Amino acid sequence: MAKILVVDDEIGIRELLSEILSDEGYDVVLAENAAAARSARLANRPDVVLLDIWMPDTDGVTLLKEWAANDLLTMPVIMMSGHGTIDTAVEAVRLGAMDFLEKPIALQKLLSAVRRGLQRQPAVRPRSALTLASFPRSAPIKDLRRRLEQIFEKSRWLTLRVGQGSICELCARSLQKPASPWFDLGTQSQPIDLAALEAARGGLLYAEDLALLSRAQQKNLAFALERLDKYDLHVVCGASRSVEELISDGWDAVLVRRLFEVTLAPPSLPELKDDIPEMAAQILVHLVEGGEVPPRSMETAALNLLRNKAWPGGFGELRAAVRSLALGTLEEVVGSEDVLRLLGRTPGPVNQVLPLDMPLREARESFERMYFEYHLQLESGNITRLAEKTGLERTHLYRKLKQLGIPLGRRGDL
Repeated sequence: MAKILVVDDEIGIRELLSEILSDEGYDVVLAENAAAARSARLANRPDVVLLDIWMPDTDGVTLLKEWAANDLLTMPVIMMSGHGTIDTAVEAVRLGAMDFLEKPIALQKLLSAVRRGLQRQPAVRPRSALTLASFPRSAPIKDLRRRLEQIFEKSRWLTLRVGQGSICELCARSLQKPASPWFDLGTQSQPIDLAALEAARGGLLYAEDLALLSRAQQKNLAFALERLDKYDLHVVCGASRSVEELISDGWDAVLVRRLFEVTLAPPSLPELKDDIPEMAAQILVHLVEGGEVPPRSMETAALNLLRNKAWPGGFGELRAAVRSLALGTLEEVVGSEDVLRLLGRTPGPVNQVLPLDMPLREARESFERMYFEYHLQLESGNITRLAEKTGLERTHLYRKLKQLGIPLGRRGDL
């Protein structure tokens, strides 16, 4: 039986579409907003999605864009709107939607569109790596993405000044053209030649950290740097050491100074602390969709525990931790106990030091965030028990958590 996911914030429309499609023999799953749609898509793997455009939390086009960025458009999506415009329809189709239906939707048009969707075989595409576009709800990440794209419009190379907690590869993957070659200079020990550059034409050359490159790899980088225009290549390098330090290590001074002509210091994971729960959740979805782990989700309390780790190994360490959690748990939901076990800690108070060298309002917000994260962890993300524990009415508590940037999973939804 084909499974249809209906996403619409109006209960009357959801119930009407559910009744019509159920009478036609389809298995119907309903979602009232984007958050519910994300969970339903992961849990039910629908064959077709009917997606409303105008929704209060996240609009349908933004959700469609998010699914496209994460390689989650493995099913046909039919957009719906009572206030549709040609521009919106064109944008939705450009992003990957199969069709666009205007409300009120005629019965035959609805059934015809669903049948066409079920007949369409999804294109089989190679699994792409996560990029900054995979995290569209993070303001710092969106800002970083715009800066990177602006730089690459005018420069063929970029050096990222990085340290512990680096997201260097995530930045580089975001600048790689779709379906273009990826050439990791750090894995190439032999001298490269023109044939190698021809094979990488139009692609991106990457070095995780200049300080880790051998003399032979430094020569490969210099060789490629002189031929970027000819082979339509771009270069992204990470640098944990300064120009002077690299020169003192034996690097060619001219090469190093050229590499440092265009630099950017992206935020580290500790600086993106408030975005780590969303990043971990998206990593898990990506791993599940790629078949690398069994179907799993994570409790809000578990995601918040990941936020409190420094992640000196950067994005790669965070991804490895999420993968280990998904493979290591025997339950469908990764809980706080699983995270504490992975981090080598036992449940207890969240040990954080409140900085005192900040304005009173920011200090108050920091304390409130620590307070609610601590009790959210103790209550395993249960919003009802958290409301009782803190003495706040549920709606007020929900707004407070949203204001503080504390994400809530399905168990925390009102």
